[in-house]
Amino acid sequence: MAHMVISDRAVLAEPTARYDVRGGGGIRLHAAEWGNPQGRPVLFIHGWSASHVCWSRQLEGPLAEQFRLVAFDNRGHGMSEKPLDADSYRDPQLWADDLAAVIDQLGLDRPVLVAWSYGGFIVSDYIRAYGEDRIGAIDLVGAAVMMKPPTFDNIGPGFLGNAPDASQPDLATNITAIRRFLDVCTAEPLDPDDWSAALAWNMVVPPEVRGALISREIDGDDVLARLSVPVLVTHGRSDTIVLPSMAEHVLDVCKTARPSWYDGIGHAPFVEDQPRFDRELADLAAELV
Repeated sequence: MAHMVISDRAVLAEPTARYDVRGGGGIRLHAAEWGNPQGRPVLFIHGWSASHVCWSRQLEGPLAEQFRLVAFDNRGHGMSEKPLDADSYRDPQLWADDLAAVIDQLGLDRPVLVAWSYGGFIVSDYIRAYGEDRIGAIDLVGAAVMMKPPTFDNIGPGFLGNAPDASQPDLATNITAIRRFLDVCTAEPLDPDDWSAALAWNMVVPPEVRGALISREIDGDDVLARLSVPVLVTHGRSDTIVLPSMAEHVLDVCKTARPSWYDGIGHAPFVEDQPRFDRELADLAAELV
């Protein structure tokens, strides 16, 4: 009989603190922090069907020496509460309240918001409802700021070709779709440990939640046009999930935005080129006084 080799690599180091946050409508959100508790706070916001664990390289890497690093699971994801009704995900005020609750209940002083993919929508929801006075800067990472069915401008085939099946109630269909989705998230194949961890956190998300998230119609231009805080637009040139044209749109609309293009990189620059990503995020935080 062949022996199975099991990796003992931890997915993510133990946090220095964990929190149960009450978000919009009283939903329970899981949040945790790593790093220097006296440093400037950096708040990581993950994307569609993901988890706070996706930021593991940042949370336990060099950034932890300087910054207070906080990540949470969006409603319906990871270790947060997962209501199955679509209305829990379609109301922009609920998303705004979630982010406000994390900032307020953890006492984050003008954090840098790092928003990946669907996280761009969440940041827009928050600023529309609460303004920008409580935040210091924004890093939009492969981020989406508009979702306009049925054309889905600036959303790529890597997402549109997989998200509908990932939202179906059949488990086998879900698994197949998420496997395809992970294969096109990065320009080069993920490390097997990273790939299997990503499959696991995706499968924790109920298909009803995935479907509800993409049933919204969203346009963040009103928020982008009036921003005064610094905005870094971090985007892979080879992204087929959220197309580079989305980043170009942000740069056109937002007067405080500046680009950071990653050649030969897909939808996850923070994984595909961690050293550069971490360095640029640290530089963005260092601009704030």
